[in-house]
Amino acid sequence: MRSELSRTAAAAIAATLALVLLPGAVAAEPPATDTREPITLDFQDIETRAALQLLADFAERNLVASDAVSGSLTLRLAQVPWDQALDLILRTQGLDKREIGNVLLVAPAAEIADRERLELERRRQFSELAPLVTEFIQIRYASAAELFELLGGAEHPAALSDRGSVLVDDRTNAVILTDTAGRIAEIRDVIAHLDVPVRQVVIESRIVNANANFSTQLGIRWGGAALRTRGGTTVKLGGGLAALEELQRSATDGAGLSASPDGPVTDLGVSGNGTTRFGIGVTDSADYLLDVEISALASEGHAEVIARPTLITTDKQPATIQSGVEIPYQEASSSGATSTSFKEAVLSLAVTPRITPDERIIMDLAVHQDSVGQLYNGVPSIDTTSVTTRVLVENGATIVLGGMFRTNRNLEIARTPLLGDVPVLGRLFRRTLKRNDKQELLIFITPRIVGTGVATAGLLYTTDAADDNTRVDLGGRRISKKNRGGGG
Repeated sequence: MRSELSRTAAAAIAATLALVLLPGAVAAEPPATDTREPITLDFQDIETRAALQLLADFAERNLVASDAVSGSLTLRLAQVPWDQALDLILRTQGLDKREIGNVLLVAPAAEIADRERLELERRRQFSELAPLVTEFIQIRYASAAELFELLGGAEHPAALSDRGSVLVDDRTNAVILTDTAGRIAEIRDVIAHLDVPVRQVVIESRIVNANANFSTQLGIRWGGAALRTRGGTTVKLGGGLAALEELQRSATDGAGLSASPDGPVTDLGVSGNGTTRFGIGVTDSADYLLDVEISALASEGHAEVIARPTLITTDKQPATIQSGVEIPYQEASSSGATSTSFKEAVLSLAVTPRITPDERIIMDLAVHQDSVGQLYNGVPSIDTTSVTTRVLVENGATIVLGGMFRTNRNLEIARTPLLGDVPVLGRLFRRTLKRNDKQELLIFITPRIVGTGVATAGLLYTTDAADDNTRVDLGGRRISKKNRGGGG
C-alpha cells in the first residue's frame, strides 16, 4: 500500500512539474536552451536526483550524477535563472559540479576534491617517472636572460618540474631546457607568446629658432582628403577643404564616389581655400589624397632650423640624440693647482614612445637647448632652454611645442674708418645701434609606427640655402627634383 502511494505521489509531482515548466505549451514545442532564462520551481520533498534530472532536461544539458547523490529537498523558486537554481540545489545538498567537455558531472564536494587530489598525485608520479629530455630553444627577439627571469630564475623555476633545470647562453641568446616532454612543450608555448618582435616608432623632429617679430608666417599648412572609387583608384588635385567640397559636388554618381576630409594626415588648421591653388596629389594603398599647401615665406635671418634629428626606437624604450660642444675652463683647487674642466653645451632630444591599443602614441619628451653665456670669474655660464612633457598623438600626426622665448641684447657700432675714431668729433662719423632680438624655440615632432603604412602619407616640403635646395620627403623617402618627374 505504501509503495502504491509513493508511485502515485511521484506521478503527481511529475505532472505538477510539467505544468510549472511549460504552462500552456504544446507538447511538440522544443524546450528552452538559454541557461539564463528564468525558471519557476515549487516542490516539496522531491528527490535530489530527480530535481537535477528535471533541470538538465529543461536546459538540454548532459548530466552525470554520482551514486553518492541522495536525499530530498523542498524548494520554491520564482523566476530564477537556471544556473542559479542549479547552484542553490548543489549548495544545500553539499554537492559540486565540474564541466567535462559538454557533460556536467555532479557529485558530493568531498568526492570531487578527492578525485582531483588523486589526479594531481597521479600526474606528479607520472612526472617523476617520465624520462627527461633536453632541448635547445633559440630566442629570436627577446633577451634570453629576461625570459629566464620570467620563468622563475634559478631559485624559483615555477615553470619547471622538480627535476627540471634551465640554462641561459648569453652568447647565442638561447635557453637550454631539461625536463619532461610535457613540461617543455608548455614552456615552448609560453616562449612563443613572449618571443615576438617589438613594434618600432620613428620620431621625426624639426627644431627651429624663430624671431618673434618676423613679418611672414613660418611653417607648412597641411590639408588632406580621402577620395575613393569602386572601379579603381582616382587621384585629383585640389587645395583645402573647399576643393574637397567641390569634388563632392562634381561627383554625380553618389554610389560610385565618396570623399571625406578625414585621413591620417597632419592637420594644422587648413579648413577653407588655400593660399594658393597649388596641390600635390599622392595615392597610397588606402587611396588617400594628400594636399600640401606651401606658405613658408620667412625673411632671411629671421628663422633658423637648428636641427632635424630623426630617431627610431622600440615600443617603451627611450631614445636620445644630442649634438654640441664641451667648453674647457681652468679650475683651481685648494692647493693652488689648476686643472682643466669641461661644461657641456648641447642640443638634445630624448623620446620614450608607447603605442596604445588603438594605434596612437604616448610620448615622453625631453628637449634641451644649451648655449654659452657670459663668463663669471673665468667660468662660462650655460644658458639652458628645455621642454619636458608627455603627449598623446595620432599615428603620423605632428605636434608643435613652443612658447619658450629668449631675448638677445646686441650692440652694433657702424663707423667710418679713421674719422670714426677721432675723439668727440668721431661721434659724427659713427652710429651705435642697440637691438633686442626676441626668439622663440619651436619644436615640430611627428611620430610614426613602423609597418603601418602611415609613413607614406607624410609629405614634407622644405627649403634651405642656395636656391634653398628644394627637397621633398615622402614618407621617409627623399625624392630629388629629377626623380619627381615632369608631370608632377
